[in-house]
Amino acid sequence: PPKQWYQRRVAITAGKDSDNYDVHFDAEEEAEEMRKFREACEDEQFPDEMDTPIDMAARIRFQKYRGLASFRTSAWDPQENLPRDYARISQIRNFRHVRKSLLRQSNTEKPVQAGAHVDIYISEVPLSLRDSTSSTITLFSLLPHEQRLSVQHVAQARHPLSTGTVKGKEQLLAQVGFRRYVVKPIFSQHTKSNKHKMERFMPVAGNFVASFYAPITLTESPAVLFKVEEDGSVTLLSTGTLLSCDPDRVVCKRVVLSGHPAKVNKRSAVVRYLFYNREDIAYFKPVQVRTKHGRRGHIKEALGTHGHCKITFDKPIQQSDTVLIPLYKRVFPKWHFEYF
Repeated sequence: PPKQWYQRRVAITAGKDSDNYDVHFDAEEEAEEMRKFREACEDEQFPDEMDTPIDMAARIRFQKYRGLASFRTSAWDPQENLPRDYARISQIRNFRHVRKSLLRQSNTEKPVQAGAHVDIYISEVPLSLRDSTSSTITLFSLLPHEQRLSVQHVAQARHPLSTGTVKGKEQLLAQVGFRRYVVKPIFSQHTKSNKHKMERFMPVAGNFVASFYAPITLTESPAVLFKVEEDGSVTLLSTGTLLSCDPDRVVCKRVVLSGHPAKVNKRSAVVRYLFYNREDIAYFKPVQVRTKHGRRGHIKEALGTHGHCKITFDKPIQQSDTVLIPLYKRVFPKWHFEYF
């Protein structure tokens, strides 16, 4: 079904304008927008569900994923399997405490009163800036550590006038405080847990968190995300505030494998289409299984050589139920940073 946030506001007029309606029509751009729109609709209707590949073993395709008994309470070490990009960034232990202490220290220095005349001498000014026709120059100072790169998280909410589909790791323009840079963020849920589920697309409603590589910012600053169009113009996507600069914030991508009961006998069922060989069943046997109606169980044994397995649940299940195996892996922002 069509979504209100995807509908384009097109003014169709009669006469001469209607004859030139398709002059600036881009077929490739329209096809790309339609592809992202269909993926977003499918993700909304079947969140994170994926068909088990037939031509590839599931234990190899999902070898970086793991099963969790509880996404909220299960432990996850934030220091394991870090990417190489983490060797290029800095981390501040106890970000909130360091921010408060540095801001308190900066406030104790003698401030300049508003309206006072101040002479500032700047050396090594580029000729292009000196010969510029603009008579206004903006100056700002940095607190300690603010020249270093880290993983920045900003709490965002979609702007009501924003249209279109924005996929994760898509190139966007971020304005955080007085600095503006081009990034490729990932989106996640805004929760108080120690793990946060990744969103494949920028959410339309509610709050979310965008994470990307950017310089450390200690002050509480507003944050805005824009999309740069092909003609150089920018479109407002979301607004919010700076949340933190913490590389240890765990963002997990979820994949849900689905199967269907072939035979049901009270609390046990023979499930098919979940796997396609005995080796995959033995590999994922320790992972807890659940259904869409809230039943939980474990794989008991494999039946035959075509991927059918017997699963025992805590309560009787229905023939129309769907068996699911949720798997998780940690994801990181894509390394891309440049000043705009």
